[in-house]
Amino acid sequence: MSRMKLPQFAPEIYQAWIAAEGAIQRGPLDPVVRELVKIRASQMNGCLFCVDMHTTDARLAGETEKRIYQLDAWRESELYTDAERAALAYAEAVTRLDVHGVSDEIWAEVEKHFEEGARAGLVALTAMINMWNRIGVPLRMRPEPV
Repeated sequence: MSRMKLPQFAPEIYQAWIAAEGAIQRGPLDPVVRELVKIRASQMNGCLFCVDMHTTDARLAGETEKRIYQLDAWRESELYTDAERAALAYAEAVTRLDVHGVSDEIWAEVEKHFEEGARAGLVALTAMINMWNRIGVPLRMRPEPV
């Protein structure tokens, strides 16, 4: 059980986050890329709630089981496009954000594969999923049991 029902105790803040999430969803970034980034960041952050939610959403967007299974080893997999690899490399760099941040090489790949609007969407999406993970993990949010 979750430690707190955030929407109940901070409804104005929560609704602002939901509105931002909606704007990101309406943006030009490919829906499959969005879900891959959300899943990968959530895996790295150990957010069970978000991994469960976004693997389900990815399947609904047409993602295959095999690609979802191989996501934590995407560098070794042959199943991802160059654009998806650029987005995943960016998401991983932001998620583990060490003193070096996102390298020029990673950013150059993002620029190569995404137009400006989609790049902005990727930046916002990656920040947003990391924020959600940093809510879900400490509040011990769990998916509904099957």
